[in-house]
Amino acid sequence: MPLVPSHYPFSAIVGCDADDLDDLGLSLVLSSVSPEIGGVLVRGEKGTAKSTAVRALASLLPPIEVYQGDRFSVDPADTAQHSPDGPFGPATVVESRPVRLVELPVGATEDRVLGSLHLEQALTHGQVAYEPGLLAHSHRGLLYVDEVNLLHDHLVDLLLDAAATGRVTVERDGFSVEHAARFLLIGTMNPEEGELRPQLLDRFGLTVEIAAPRDPASRAEVVRRRMAYDADPAAFSARFHETEKALAERIAEAREVLGRVLLSEAALLKIAEVCAAFGVDGLRADIVTARTAVAHAAWAGRTSVTLADIRRAALLALPHRRRRNPFDAPGLDEDLLDRVLGDEEPPPDPTDPPPGSDGPDGPDEAEQPDATEETREAAEAPETDGPAEAGPESPPESDGSAEMDGGPDPEARADDSGEAAAEEEPVPGRTEQGGSDGTDSGGDSSVLARATAPYRPRTLTVRGAGEGADGRRSRAIGTRGRRIGATPPGQGPGTSLHLVETVRAAASRPRDGDRSLHRDGPPRPHSTTEAAPPPQDGDRPPGGDGTLRADHTNDDSPARRGGRLRIQPRDLRVAVREGQETNLILFCVDASGSMAARKRMAEVKTAVLSLLLDAYRRRDKVGLVTFRGRGAELALPPTRSVDVAAARLDDLPAGGRTPIAEGLVEAARVLRRERLRDPKLRPLLVVVTDGRATGGRGAVGRAMNAADHVAGLGVTTVVVDSETGPMRLGLAATLAARLGADHLPVSEVSADTLGSAVRERAA
Repeated sequence: MPLVPSHYPFSAIVGCDADDLDDLGLSLVLSSVSPEIGGVLVRGEKGTAKSTAVRALASLLPPIEVYQGDRFSVDPADTAQHSPDGPFGPATVVESRPVRLVELPVGATEDRVLGSLHLEQALTHGQVAYEPGLLAHSHRGLLYVDEVNLLHDHLVDLLLDAAATGRVTVERDGFSVEHAARFLLIGTMNPEEGELRPQLLDRFGLTVEIAAPRDPASRAEVVRRRMAYDADPAAFSARFHETEKALAERIAEAREVLGRVLLSEAALLKIAEVCAAFGVDGLRADIVTARTAVAHAAWAGRTSVTLADIRRAALLALPHRRRRNPFDAPGLDEDLLDRVLGDEEPPPDPTDPPPGSDGPDGPDEAEQPDATEETREAAEAPETDGPAEAGPESPPESDGSAEMDGGPDPEARADDSGEAAAEEEPVPGRTEQGGSDGTDSGGDSSVLARATAPYRPRTLTVRGAGEGADGRRSRAIGTRGRRIGATPPGQGPGTSLHLVETVRAAASRPRDGDRSLHRDGPPRPHSTTEAAPPPQDGDRPPGGDGTLRADHTNDDSPARRGGRLRIQPRDLRVAVREGQETNLILFCVDASGSMAARKRMAEVKTAVLSLLLDAYRRRDKVGLVTFRGRGAELALPPTRSVDVAAARLDDLPAGGRTPIAEGLVEAARVLRRERLRDPKLRPLLVVVTDGRATGGRGAVGRAMNAADHVAGLGVTTVVVDSETGPMRLGLAATLAARLGADHLPVSEVSADTLGSAVRERAA
């Protein structure tokens, strides 16, 4: 294989040696051996060679054969594949080329991903031609998405469709194209910047959690190799040329062995037991685990799947499929996995099965009870002795048995809801402040309450329409959504060509001597357009299917002279669409002594946790400001990692006085800074308090002045009133009026409890 020194060698990465691959190297290699596994998601902190490993992988893959001049890279050996550039006859030249690594930028447009109208052909020749997109270029190759968790939702939808069907269908701008798009999807992400949509997460066959090595010798070796590569890339690559060549040959050999690897019935049953024991959703986990185990056996040079293959496959294929919500920690209980697998290797299938045992209706019924009983015993073992991942368990009775056994299981306790989850946990140096009436305390002591299970909250939106990134919360004028008009390029956020309005603008363009109708004025739709008969095969460009013509009533117009519609750059129009955008949700939470009553703080935390979960689903950016005692602090700078925000909220204590003014001033400072960073990211300020300002001299007056200051920023604000009980002062409602904010009692945050009152507010 020719050496390509333009990238860091794969085998030079510490942990990617062919004889001792770590999880990152193994997952990439196994996906290369068997692309049907479905790709790899690499999760890890910054600076851990995620992108370096992916870019180095392409040079290890065997070259592919394609038709010369075929932009869609169909396999000449597969007669079922058809290229829009075809058909190709037997005399067409077949050439060999390296596998492509196509990178999908986070900011890519839909036209670039799917393909679009070839503007040069349309403007210069008046012909409709299709320009392939990134999905077409990645067919039979690698599609790499760096920071995949930051990918816009509309691009995620396109990837989901292509990954599920293996094909791309484009119906737009006057043409219809369908082509194959089977690729190895590889994504990298930093969890600190936000989680991935569950639908896309499940499409990745394998997932890997990586971190920088803690061993000083390993860290020194990484630095040593990187500095050597930067000093002389060619010499460094030549040093690893033989190991790269051996690794590429081993991948090619594993691909050849793959079809001969046997997955016995016992091994397949063991895989099903593992997936059932961990309670994963659906059957994709079983399929991916089986394919990965087969690929691992082929990589090891075996022709049958063993327990070692199943174990390694489960550790790569199951962790990301166990998460029920973004606040669940990824990972797999290896002790439970070992108990389910056992020590006995799965026996091979009998070479000469007895009559009736391998018929069309499955194994003989006489043998089914024994196999079923063994399966049931193996599945029940982890449920009885293992942790909560083994499946749902009934809550134990309150007979004190849990304490005698050493205490309840911590994961089982995390699944409980209701009052038990809202109990306070003693914190060193903290004592309960405030009674059930929520009275304030001037001390600095505090208590810690836990949130209960989150619920579906009502939808909070920013007023008006913005131009932010695609999301799922507030109205926005952008590149996604329903089409509401057209505008010349550069006068709006739209980028997709509006063909009808472009033709209309060209058809209604006045003569050069007629200055009464300016070209930027409203177009006159007095002309109709239709597609001309297709040109002869010799005149048709690849993918083209027609020429634009126009019926007209004013033949002396320069745009219509000669019976053909001439489109000039000034006639171009792009679509204006109305969709939804992502927002910055900044929580400003009162953690003072008036909130320290157990039930009140638990209710507030549950409400905020529910809003955080809603922000995760809507792809919002979140931040957390807290105020208590003598001041306020930015507990979490704005981030897309909602699970980090949930962890900070869970550890938030309550106690001390209520410095509302300081909290609002800190929130205003954060909002101003974020506006400078991204002017299009519109904020939504959520203030959670009971409105009892007690922090310092003149606390109430300073709180009102701070509220006026925040109101002057023009930020959409919601005040969640945490005051409960029959005796209410209504101070939070007064604060909301000064902020120009919506007032929302904490009991109405849940969408299920709003009823007719919410419908009246929305109207």
